[in-house]
Amino acid sequence: MPVSATSVRSSVPGPDSAPVTLDRRDGPYGEIVLRQRGERLEIIANGCFLMDTSDGRSERLLIDAALATLLGTRSAPRPETSGPRPSVLIGGLGVGFSLAHAAADPRWGRIVVVEREQAVIDWHREGPLDRISAAALADPRAAILRTDLVEYVHTATERYDALCLDIDNGPDWTVTEGNGNLYAAEGLAACRARLKPGGVLAVWSARPSPVFGEALRNAGFTGVREEEIRVARGLPDVVHLAVRTA
Repeated sequence: MPVSATSVRSSVPGPDSAPVTLDRRDGPYGEIVLRQRGERLEIIANGCFLMDTSDGRSERLLIDAALATLLGTRSAPRPETSGPRPSVLIGGLGVGFSLAHAAADPRWGRIVVVEREQAVIDWHREGPLDRISAAALADPRAAILRTDLVEYVHTATERYDALCLDIDNGPDWTVTEGNGNLYAAEGLAACRARLKPGGVLAVWSARPSPVFGEALRNAGFTGVREEEIRVARGLPDVVHLAVRTA
């Protein structure tokens, strides 16, 4: 589990303004807190800073890189192109950047978000995070499933064209201990089973992880690579990408 940290995402909570707690709840996975610092909203889990609303570049990259890999080209087809649009499973609602970005792209078909924290869902449906996700949640393509992602990939039967996972600070830095299964052989096999042939697995990480890249190859994925987002200081954010062959 991560320790109480400064920042993991693209910004570091600064000393310029004291945070105001908007909501604090104790759930089955520990404490979850929504704070406001100036105009910025922050999510804290078990004392660990997870993300805020200051940027969103890496969350958008998670969606764009998955779609580009799925299409096999950076030249996107026109929205009116015939044929079924690809489906995407987003693991983790967070502050809503990934969902909002996917819903803003007409090339995506079904958009399913798995989120285990009822508090996070409430902050989007009837709280201050609706400023990011309101339009996406009103989109008929989008749905939220309140369940644990690790459990879902092991038990679900539906398959997707892309899995975009962002529930931890990365494969080497999980928010809760049980999430570690997702990045090990058993969890990657379950993710692979949730993908259609040719489907793409995209995993966000706060730092590069060569060990995870090797785990993806050992799990039978091909085209394993990373895309980076440079941050103000420290190691870059990373999106790990891998393809399920037929």
